[in-house]
Amino acid sequence: MIPKELRRALGSDPGGVFYLHGEDEFRKGEAAAALVAAHLDEATRDFNLDRLRGSEVDAETLAARLGTPPMMAEWRVVELRETEGIAGSARMRDLLLDTVRNPPSGLALILVCTVPARSSARFYRDLAKLARSVEFRAVGQDDVPGWLMEWASERFSRTLEVEAARAMAVGVGSDLAVLAQEVAKLDAVAPQGEPITLAHVKAAGTRIPRQDRWAWFDLVGKRRFSEALEGLHTLLHHGESGVGLTIGLATHMLRIGVAVHGGQRALEGALPPRQRWLARSVAAQARGWTPEEVEEAVEGLLEVDRLLKSSPLPDLHHVESWLLARLHRAAEAA
Repeated sequence: MIPKELRRALGSDPGGVFYLHGEDEFRKGEAAAALVAAHLDEATRDFNLDRLRGSEVDAETLAARLGTPPMMAEWRVVELRETEGIAGSARMRDLLLDTVRNPPSGLALILVCTVPARSSARFYRDLAKLARSVEFRAVGQDDVPGWLMEWASERFSRTLEVEAARAMAVGVGSDLAVLAQEVAKLDAVAPQGEPITLAHVKAAGTRIPRQDRWAWFDLVGKRRFSEALEGLHTLLHHGESGVGLTIGLATHMLRIGVAVHGGQRALEGALPPRQRWLARSVAAQARGWTPEEVEEAVEGLLEVDRLLKSSPLPDLHHVESWLLARLHRAAEAA
């Protein structure tokens, strides 16, 4: 009964207590909705679903909802959002943990929680240990294109091309709820059976930047330093920071270094799952670099990072100087 995308973390058996925590509100909400749908039939859903908020519910109401048996169905679902809202009440913490330890027959309790920053409260550790738990960490900027391609495949059985995913990540941002709506729009725009391309993204009205950070990293990786110099001005004009570009570029160069030493397979093993789409193109770029060139480039970026944080000169000056040095080295080699 448990949806396929959650089985690895939660198992396949229904019922019991599910603890969904982490910073990503969108994916927590999607997981909670999937668990509700897995346990309830439409015919008896209204009788067997209670949605509560920890910031609003009192102990008597929570106890009553947790103790109510299913009506004309196998399962009753209680979804408690803002579980962190009850952490300040010893009585409610004890009530919830007792339920987690010994859930009543027929109950599926879904706890949706955002643990306060830097909290070390035992309450949250106990929930993660005792319940069927999965953490939804925020999707990082470098993971957004991969997440978009996954979402299009899982929800719409569509192939979203890399260029389209990258353009959406830059043009729309990292708000997954907004990105999910954009993918739904693209599903309607692109003919069924065809991949969703950059042209479809443009046709849907999504704002496409003249230069995106991943394409710019590729220019450097392909040693097209003159074009990268032109693109740098565009990126900085559209809000990218010198520090952010330097960190991203250093990461890209480290990926190239892994591929230089171990090839595409080694790079695939080193990349996080949602970044493995990068492996093929980065491995191709790596064929143009020597280990010594990669090491020199990374050391130069470390110096750029130091200067960006201490020098009064503008970001453009330091990143541009690094690119000009690479261009000079390439000219000497030629």
